[in-house]
Amino acid sequence: MSANTVNPDHCLFAVPKKGRLYEKVTAMLKGAGVEYHREPRLDIAICKDLPMTMVFLPASDISKYVGEGNVDIGVTGIDIVEENCSEVERVMDLGFGACRLCVQAPVASQITDVKDLAGKRIVTSFPTLTKKFFDPIDAEKGVTTSIRFVSGSVEAACGLGLADAVVDLVETGTTMKAAGLEVVGTVLQTESILITNPDSKHKKIVELLKHRIEGYITSKKFVMVSYNCSADILDAVSSITPGKRSPTITALTDGGHAVSSLVSKKEIVKVMDDLHAAGARDILVFELSNSRM
Repeated sequence: MSANTVNPDHCLFAVPKKGRLYEKVTAMLKGAGVEYHREPRLDIAICKDLPMTMVFLPASDISKYVGEGNVDIGVTGIDIVEENCSEVERVMDLGFGACRLCVQAPVASQITDVKDLAGKRIVTSFPTLTKKFFDPIDAEKGVTTSIRFVSGSVEAACGLGLADAVVDLVETGTTMKAAGLEVVGTVLQTESILITNPDSKHKKIVELLKHRIEGYITSKKFVMVSYNCSADILDAVSSITPGKRSPTITALTDGGHAVSSLVSKKEIVKVMDDLHAAGARDILVFELSNSRM
């Protein structure tokens, strides 16, 4: 990163440079109205409508850069923040990238208690968290667990005879099962989070980004339902669609009412059925592109 390419007055936003997390974050930023153009093979992009520069970094390094004040804000996982012991402020959870950091042993070993792995060989990409997890078990049993760091293909270590167990992330479990492993214990629940340096001078931009991202996340979780009803069933149908705060109710010239309310996408089909059964009519559902609550 050249000092000549970054405006010193800009807020620096660290984005994972590749992989599924990169795709999730860029989609989120686009939905939140953060516009920028990234040239091919460049890891810096200038934001179009905010005094902000996007910096594309390995996800495993982002918490270090934020914690040390090299960048102001970034997206990474709870697991990375904890592994790096980064002193950052957790701005908000982002609702994606959820998984578990787990102790995994070969199915054939028939190990069901994580304490049985104390004093044995563990391979992981998370040595700090693994040591923190095994230290109290080691102290209890009077042994020392051997923890070896590898940067990738952790699940292959047992099959190659390099480890008795591994500590790795589990999302769907497909890779774990294909390697003949099973979960013996959970070290940490993790997901993607927005973090900032506690001493950043760009507090206003951080707060603005938080509101924008919150609005986008809400728009992805909810739809707007609108319907008409007679006055005698207003209370009943309103209780079906209470909204995030309360439904919006408008009186109609025929004595009835028009009602609109936010409803969770997961529940909308059943809500429409319940509304129709209660007597509501002209039931319409609208997708949201963004919001501010």
